[in-house]
Amino acid sequence: MNASDRTPADLLRSALAADPARPLVTFYDDATGERVELSVATFANWVAKTANLLQGDLAAAPGDRLALLLPAHWQSAVWLLACSSVGVCVEAGGDPAGADLVVSGPDTLEEARACTGERVALALRPLGGRFPQPPVGFADYAVEVPGQGDRFAPYAPVDPDAPALVVGGRELSGAGLVEQARADAAELGLAPGSRLLTGHSYATWEGLSAGLFAPLAAGGSVVLCRNLGELSPENLHKRVTDERVTNTAV
Repeated sequence: MNASDRTPADLLRSALAADPARPLVTFYDDATGERVELSVATFANWVAKTANLLQGDLAAAPGDRLALLLPAHWQSAVWLLACSSVGVCVEAGGDPAGADLVVSGPDTLEEARACTGERVALALRPLGGRFPQPPVGFADYAVEVPGQGDRFAPYAPVDPDAPALVVGGRELSGAGLVEQARADAAELGLAPGSRLLTGHSYATWEGLSAGLFAPLAAGGSVVLCRNLGELSPENLHKRVTDERVTNTAV
């Protein structure tokens, strides 16, 4: 990655310029059997569409706070980078009542209703499927995002020194997040081309770093596993082999 990258969105742009075809996020849900693999280019396309939804339809602006009530999931990773692209600060597991916007999975809809701003719901179904019945008071992400533009340009420059992420009581600027992700990548032994398998949740910095930011900062990729406890040791070993995993954080 480029030394000049100062936000997560910068890291993604550098990854896209370096090798758009390589895998970036490979997601497993071991409770459902779902597997999704996204190349850098495909992931960046989802990020651009989501950023356009944020900035355009949801009228989000730099400095706004977004409560992200989602588990470790490939769509959660997309939202994290989309918020970085717009300049919106993500509060992972944050209080919806104090946020400007909320993005919720199907299990936290009642909690998310405390947000008086825009509300978006994700069904978290395989292949990014929509809700069978849209939840009242929420925009269904799977309905709204496909028609968004494939390229994104922010209305205002994103300040790398502005708050970008709040998790576990810790606030990080975009530049601080990138710096910490690089340090974590070195500690995990990640290098360009590394494949990191993790089963950590997105409720902590350690989970967010291993599950997205550190591999991105290193020029590697992540095998993100939800409900990893459902997997037997034998099948976990097989996954490590099949996915060409070089590093683990489980």
